[in-house]
Amino acid sequence: MGIPWKAELAKLRGEKRIAVYFPNKSEFVIRMRKLPGAKWSNTLNAWHLPDTVEYREKFKIEGSVDPLSSKSKEIGEFQLWLRSKRYSENTIETYLNALISFLTFHQDKSIAEISNADVILYNNNFLLKNGLSASYQNQVVNAIKLFFKTQMQVRLNPDLVHRPKRAHVLPNVLSKEEIKLILNSPKNIKHKAMLCLLYSCGLRRSEILNLKITHVDSKRKLLIIKQAKGKKDRVVPLSEKIIFQLQEYYKLYRPKIWLFEGQYPGEQYSERSLASVLKQALSIAKIKKPVSLHWLRHSYATHLLENGTDLRYIQEILGHKSSKTTEIYTHVSTKSLQNIKSPFDDLDIE
Repeated sequence: MGIPWKAELAKLRGEKRIAVYFPNKSEFVIRMRKLPGAKWSNTLNAWHLPDTVEYREKFKIEGSVDPLSSKSKEIGEFQLWLRSKRYSENTIETYLNALISFLTFHQDKSIAEISNADVILYNNNFLLKNGLSASYQNQVVNAIKLFFKTQMQVRLNPDLVHRPKRAHVLPNVLSKEEIKLILNSPKNIKHKAMLCLLYSCGLRRSEILNLKITHVDSKRKLLIIKQAKGKKDRVVPLSEKIIFQLQEYYKLYRPKIWLFEGQYPGEQYSERSLASVLKQALSIAKIKKPVSLHWLRHSYATHLLENGTDLRYIQEILGHKSSKTTEIYTHVSTKSLQNIKSPFDDLDIE
């Protein structure tokens, strides 16, 4: 990397990571942030990366014993296969971490010896025993199926690996009054513009961070989302108010490449900083709910529905592949529910 760094294995929230220590200079930080999966830890006081074979080799960690050294070739080939299929770096990281968790559990077995019974054993003795979520279990299933479909002469039949029953969880939605409090909280014009754009266009966190100046078409009142989830482009409508906000923000900050840049020119705004912006806004607004950035997207979709927008348009704006994903907002919309009269109101109760 050309950086005077020191790297070592570390454990963070029960997960194995690679901690990287280096002088706190802006050019070093920018280069570290570009590495897939790189995150900052106040606990370690260091940047840290996923514990992958690739990163172990890149940072030449000495004296560490890798329990998956005998499987590193297959894992590396799987990583290359995922990249050749143009999976996003986030998805690749998720699949590799899930697969490594599974293979580490069965580290005493070769890949050729692993069978479907070993998947059930892992589910019961690791996932369920440690109270891990059905969502994480589903990620492991995805990783296992893809991995073993790319390997030859194995005993495991990927088609017989079943997914966990999906929990029916309703999206978290804020009222319009709560949204107003949050969006009015930031005094910094950039922070305000980011939160307003997230809500006014129903954006995912990654989508707003990947926006470039050229993606704002103020004349046509459209925002262009490039290569979002599922490698799909889409356009979403921009309101007059958000266009004015963005213009005022641009006059003051003059970003070079990304619509919202970090501390240094040309540097992409970080996920951690964006989460911090929301956290500060919630504190000022005195909202105690565990609001995440995705709550703004859920709230936008629900408020559109309550305003009478057709579900098909909401699906298109949000970039949902299936209409079933969008239909979940019908279960949290209160417009129809509020018109239902309870039989309790007809009782003469003193």
